Order: sequence, then C-alpha cells, then structure tokens
Amino acid sequence: MTKVIGALSGVVLALSATWAQAQEMRMLGGFPEGFIFTREMAKPFMDLVREETGGAVTVEFTGPDAVPPLEQFEPVQAGVFDLLFTHPAYHAGTTPVGLAIDAIGSDPTKRREGGIIDFIDQFYQDNHGMKLIAAPATGTKGFRYFLKEPIAGEPGLDGLKIRGTVSYHPMIEALGGSGVVLGGGDVYSALQTGVVDGAAWGLTGARDFKWYEVAGYMADPVFGQVGVMIFANLDSWNGLDADTQAAIERAAVRLEMGAIERFDALAVTEKQELLDLGMKMTSFSEAEGAQFESLWSNGVWSIAEKNAPESAAVLRDLARKAGLSD
Repeated sequence: MTKVIGALSGVVLALSATWAQAQEMRMLGGFPEGFIFTREMAKPFMDLVREETGGAVTVEFTGPDAVPPLEQFEPVQAGVFDLLFTHPAYHAGTTPVGLAIDAIGSDPTKRREGGIIDFIDQFYQDNHGMKLIAAPATGTKGFRYFLKEPIAGEPGLDGLKIRGTVSYHPMIEALGGSGVVLGGGDVYSALQTGVVDGAAWGLTGARDFKWYEVAGYMADPVFGQVGVMIFANLDSWNGLDADTQAAIERAAVRLEMGAIERFDALAVTEKQELLDLGMKMTSFSEAEGAQFESLWSNGVWSIAEKNAPESAAVLRDLARKAGLSD
C-alpha cells in the first residue's frame, strides 16, 4: 500500500507541475466562431497545439464581434492578444507582403522547402513584431464571384460594384467592375440593400453567411488560392521555451498538410448545398475565363510590388524557383 500511495503521489506531483506550467494563449480571429474557416482551420489548429504540447498550451478564441476583421492586426501587434487568425488582405494597409501568398501555388511542402514561409515570417518579424506560424490554403483553388444577377456579356462585371479586399481590385477592374472593401460579415446587408452587386469570396463560407438569400448566382470559373494565416505576437512567441515553440510549429505543419484535401471536399459539398438552396450557375465568357489565373496572379503581385517592391521581388523569385508562380 505504501508503494501504491508513493506512486500516486508521484503522479499527482507530475500533474501539478504540468498544470503549473500550463499556458493559455489568446487568439483573435477574423471570422466568427461558427464560421467554416474558424471551424475547419482555427479550431483544428487549437486542438493540434494542445495535442503537440501535451496540454501545456491551450488557445482561447475571440472573434470579430470583439474587434472588426480589418482592425485586428494592431491589437495583436501591441500584445493585447497573443495570436491572430486572419487573411493577410485584412491588414494590406499595413503591409501587402502577406497577401502575395494568394498568388503563390498552394502546395504546403513546396512553400516551406522553397523558403517562402520563412521569408514572409522573417519580414513580419523584422518589420511588424509578428511571427508567421502557419499559412494553410483553403483548397486547391480559392475563389469565385457571387452575383445578384447572371453575367450578361463581356466584360462580365461591367458597371457592377463587387465586394473584395484590395487583392481582388485589379482583377475586378479588369473585368469592368469596381471594388468595395468589406469584411465578410458585412456582405449580406450590402447585397440586400444594393450597396454591392456581388462579392468575390472563397469557395467555402457563402453558405454560412447565407448569401443564397440575397444573391442568386455563383460564377465560373474559379481561380487563385486562399491563404489564411496564423500569426503570433513576437514577444509572446519569444516568451515560449524552445520545446513549446517546436511543438506549435509541428502543429502548424500538420494543419497545412491536411488543409487542402479537407477544403477541396468542403467546397464540393458547399456548392451542392447552395444549388439545393436555390442558387444557380452563371459563367464569364470563355475568353475572359481563360485570363482568370493571370488576371488574379498579376493583380495580387502588382499590389505587393507597388507598396513593397524589394520584398515582393524577392518573394516572387522564391515562388518562381519553387514552381509556384509565373
């Protein structure tokens, strides 16, 4: 009995030490807690961090009801939160370097082996006090246009006001439209009231936002890729010991490796659900559709190159060498 009690005491002491060292990190997210990006990207990352650290680190999520998506970079930069789950276009006014990921092929292994993630990470550390932890892609392809009315001619967006962060604007303008910057949560009312005639968005998420109630059409072709990102406040990151940092980085790689297949399947399911809910398909002309990838890629690169020319040039060269950009 004495030996049993002694063994149990040892277990209790070990657990107490683990609990004493347990650390909660505060994540600010650009998408609502029940939204597909949060459910299928942020929450799995939180679970992976808990698993890889043996429960020593947990993550508490706060959504855009607390801080609007376009205003979230600064509070994390200032250390009010430890982590940021976002799309880099949401802080393009601070730096456009991160948004260039949407013009870079989605293969997670090539992105890391080609030095692309390391370069973006070091750029944010050196210039903005933030560390890039993960850059998972939401599928093989990223975007489509959701419209109130079917495409009637060429250019396909002639005279239309289209929701889109700045990364979409060169493409929207090339297709005859004008871009309107809105967070995803504001699009429903903007479509409903006629502030916009459509929205550029990813292949998943429109169902969660219930856009099928206010926009009747999904447009082909799809294009580009969506690269959401998870950042850490650099001081918060540097406050972690090396083993914990390594565990979180393992969680990041696991997240990236599983994201594309998962989101490809989710996109197929969501498209069918939207069709079942009454949405219909419409298409840009064959001539315009053939230009979509170059319009998108060159448009995104043009924003990065205009506002951060030296860094964008290095990043684009790395992407070319990795076979992930033209």
